[in-house]
Amino acid sequence: MTKLKVDDQAPDFSGIDQNGRNISLSQFNGKPLVLFFYPKDDSKSCTNEACEFRDKYSSFVNAGADVIGISNDDPESHANFISKNSLPYTLISDKDGEIAKKYGVHKELLFFPGRTTFILNKEHKIIGTHSSLINASSHIQESLKAIDHLKGGTPVH
Repeated sequence: MTKLKVDDQAPDFSGIDQNGRNISLSQFNGKPLVLFFYPKDDSKSCTNEACEFRDKYSSFVNAGADVIGISNDDPESHANFISKNSLPYTLISDKDGEIAKKYGVHKELLFFPGRTTFILNKEHKIIGTHSSLINASSHIQESLKAIDHLKGGTPVH
């Protein structure tokens, strides 16, 4: 599948979170959402990204949005990663890569899982996307911009 883009409808997905619960996109109906796909729990860049989302989490919540991280790590790894870094949001295991495939998130540099963020409005239409394997901080900045635009009613293009 090709990577999803602005104005596409986000496909529903289902995956297991850090607590062993099945989580699906439809559980967040009526709520804006930031979905960030990242390569690996505990890697330096991914930890920085996850902690920056943590540090800005209240800004997302205050705008009515939630944040979900997705990687191919297993739920136990996610639970440890959350505990170690005091992450306040859900992490979903995409062990088989099916969620990434639905969203068109491909491996980068031939073997690294992709780092792509999708910002969804309350109808789960994509209002923003951002990809950068190297600059993890840019994902948070771009997500906040899109959520701020959403909050103000201005479309992001």
